[in-house]
Amino acid sequence: MHPHLIFWISATVRILVVLGLSAAAGFVWGPVPGLVLAVIGVIVLIVIQLFFLLRLSDWLDKPNISRLPDGWGAWTEVFSRLYRLRRGDEKNQTELAEWLARFRQAMTLLPDGVVIMDDVLFLEWCNPAAENHLGLSLKQDKGMRITNLVRSPEFMDYIILGRYDVPLTLSFRERKLIVHIIPFENRRQILVTHDVTESERIDMMRRDFIANASHELRTPLTVINGFLEIASLQPDLDASTRMSHLKLMAEQGERMQRLVEDMLTLTRLESMDYPMRPDRINMRAMLEQIIEEAHALSAGRHIITLEFDGPNIFGSTDEIRSALTNLVTNAIRYTPENGEIKLIWKNLSQGPKFIVQDNGIGISAEHISRLTERFYRVDKSRSRETQGTGLGLAIVKHVLLRHKANLMIESTPEVGSKFCAQFPTGAVVQDEMD
Repeated sequence: MHPHLIFWISATVRILVVLGLSAAAGFVWGPVPGLVLAVIGVIVLIVIQLFFLLRLSDWLDKPNISRLPDGWGAWTEVFSRLYRLRRGDEKNQTELAEWLARFRQAMTLLPDGVVIMDDVLFLEWCNPAAENHLGLSLKQDKGMRITNLVRSPEFMDYIILGRYDVPLTLSFRERKLIVHIIPFENRRQILVTHDVTESERIDMMRRDFIANASHELRTPLTVINGFLEIASLQPDLDASTRMSHLKLMAEQGERMQRLVEDMLTLTRLESMDYPMRPDRINMRAMLEQIIEEAHALSAGRHIITLEFDGPNIFGSTDEIRSALTNLVTNAIRYTPENGEIKLIWKNLSQGPKFIVQDNGIGISAEHISRLTERFYRVDKSRSRETQGTGLGLAIVKHVLLRHKANLMIESTPEVGSKFCAQFPTGAVVQDEMD
């Protein structure tokens, strides 16, 4: 039945009851008592309505009171409907609060900065990424104008011009940011910051790698092409000159081959699709082989010794041999004739350590942090003489990272260098230590 019909039927019944009782009283005691009873009954009905109106007014002033007033007659349905509405509103508020909490948590976890501002750019809310990118503090800066917090001429010009359809590239606090401002609603704006510092650094490294690799390959190719051109233009070259040219071309070809092999090795080490396959490495046998190769490379020009007092380890045999060989080869190349090179393999409390110590030309402090960069050379002219590819220490770094080991470098110009590969204790073959 329709609620309006129920209301009118209930009200009509109450009025008819009062009128019926009044008519009965008038019939029994006369018209005057009946009229008085009718007036009293109507007044009672009016007072009851006013009483419940007052209780409703009190509840509307303080709607947080846990209990709605009990009703009578039609008021029962009114209060019941209000109760249902209130329960539905509380449910909606709870869901909205949960949704807002999830939204803020999601915004907090975003790597991009998000700043919510009003129409005049006063800060209302920001996530931790925005605090990190722009140097903001939500607790301290809330309610302040964003242009007073981000001190940058480029940002001020972007705000003044208001061309928000084009993002702003902003260099700020040693970061490179892509900034968007997105108007939403009527009185709100969102500022979004995306940090591209790392991607720019990677792109620069990629460009430098391509440029350096091209440069490294261009030199031997130029030599080989030059000799081939001479051979084609002067077919009557004497045998000794021709042999000299062939020897130089072979050397440059070998240099290119080493460079390509090192680049392929470095690419494999950096690839996520190239898993490490660890096995038990016989360190004594490996180091004896490495020192034998070192004597061959040195050709008697250096004093090379080995101190062995360490355990066997788990790891990739080929990768570990490549890393340790690169360290030894570098020492030979950059140590003058009659210099001394010590190879040490020992076990420490923090794990086994491989040390290559020489009394060679040494390295200045400003270069040490960059030695493991690809193609980085302290002395480019000397590197050409030693036939280095510029990738050896980069390979060492990546091999050690894959084995959870660290490379430590100590060096003093004209005194010598010490390169240490520190392996973790977990790399030790335990059954041989027990």
